[in-house]
Amino acid sequence: MRRLLRNPAVLIGGTVLLIMALIGLLAPFLGTMDPGAINPATRNKKPGFERTIRADDGSSKVFVHKMGTDSLGRDVYSRVVYGARVSLIIAVSVAACSVFLGLIIGLLAGYIRALDGVIMRVMDGLMAIPAILLAIAVVSLFRAGLAAVIVAIIVPEIPRVVRLVRSIVLSVREEPYVEAAIMQGTRVPLLLVRHILPNTIAPLIVQGTFIAASAILVEAILSFLGIGIPPETPTWGNIMAEGRSLFRIFPHNILYPGIFLGLTVLAVNMLGDGLRDTLDPKMAGR
Repeated sequence: MRRLLRNPAVLIGGTVLLIMALIGLLAPFLGTMDPGAINPATRNKKPGFERTIRADDGSSKVFVHKMGTDSLGRDVYSRVVYGARVSLIIAVSVAACSVFLGLIIGLLAGYIRALDGVIMRVMDGLMAIPAILLAIAVVSLFRAGLAAVIVAIIVPEIPRVVRLVRSIVLSVREEPYVEAAIMQGTRVPLLLVRHILPNTIAPLIVQGTFIAASAILVEAILSFLGIGIPPETPTWGNIMAEGRSLFRIFPHNILYPGIFLGLTVLAVNMLGDGLRDTLDPKMAGR
């Protein structure tokens, strides 16, 4: 923990991610208005635009669109804030599910020789297809929505985790303490959990951070292409997709969600690099 706290990449990346997580959790309080509220009278207004809202009791209030409005008059700031929720949910869900499934399959492939050939040929077949094309194919099989996007991103990530876990198991199972446990009659499930699984934790933590960063980007790409999460749900990819037609005239529709997207992915990658430098004994020695 002391080494982690002294690593600038971990500190910077973790701080930015914490801020993004707080923005997502506190979106109902930070968002100044309903992200789906349409107002044709305030379409495509630039950042800082002020408008007066009159209440039923006759009072009026000046409302400032900090990041302007989109082509439907929706507040870009509120949509960007609420979009952080979706991106972080997808990142955490994809990373957790990919690591969990890849860990189980990788343990079986690395330790049980009879399953190794079959499992790895299937994984090689999945890795032969570009990740974004495979995700598009999976999304097309299901109804558009958050669950379909998560499944579509998980499928291309599992083979990478499986190959990582398998390589670790292949090297660890020849160690003397594993052979000693086998000689003592330790059952295979207990052997995998007690002696082999602990060796995969540190690499999987690092791999999980990179998967999270990739998941955020792939979700944005799918939404940008119009085949991801439905347009009425505010995501950074949807916001940029809706603003691309008027990008030269009103760049704020793409600029602000793009900044949030870039900062989040950069923070996750920095956190992953810092964890790798700290948890990997070879990198820590350097």
